[in-house]
Amino acid sequence: MAKAVSSINEENYIGEKCWGLSASIDLYGCDPRMIKTPKEIKRFVAELCDEIKMKRHGDVLLDRFGDGVLVSEGYSFMQFIETSSITAHFDEPQNKAFIDIFSCKYFVPKIAADFCKKFFKAESCEVNVLLRK
Repeated sequence: MAKAVSSINEENYIGEKCWGLSASIDLYGCDPRMIKTPKEIKRFVAELCDEIKMKRHGDVLLDRFGDGVLVSEGYSFMQFIETSSITAHFDEPQNKAFIDIFSCKYFVPKIAADFCKKFFKAESCEVNVLLRK
């Protein structure tokens, strides 16, 4: 069951004996230049990891694809972190970003969401958080 971002804290995480935390961050009305520029996306990954105190494992895997019919064209990335992974998919025609962070080390979902929204200059943001047990 998804929980409100404000109801998740480290005490809940430890108290409920969680194995991991998953945050799905949906951004709407992103700056088109930011979601279409590989250099900016790679910078985002590095800065997000710093912001939520996660150590990157290897380089980010970044590719652009989509047929424009079934799948909107845009970049996708995957970054291993020492405690799991961060992935994202960018919908260029609609200026949307869909970012997923999963880690067995606790992080603050609100900090991650606020950072993502600010970085991509999004007009709005929705976040769903799951505690994994």
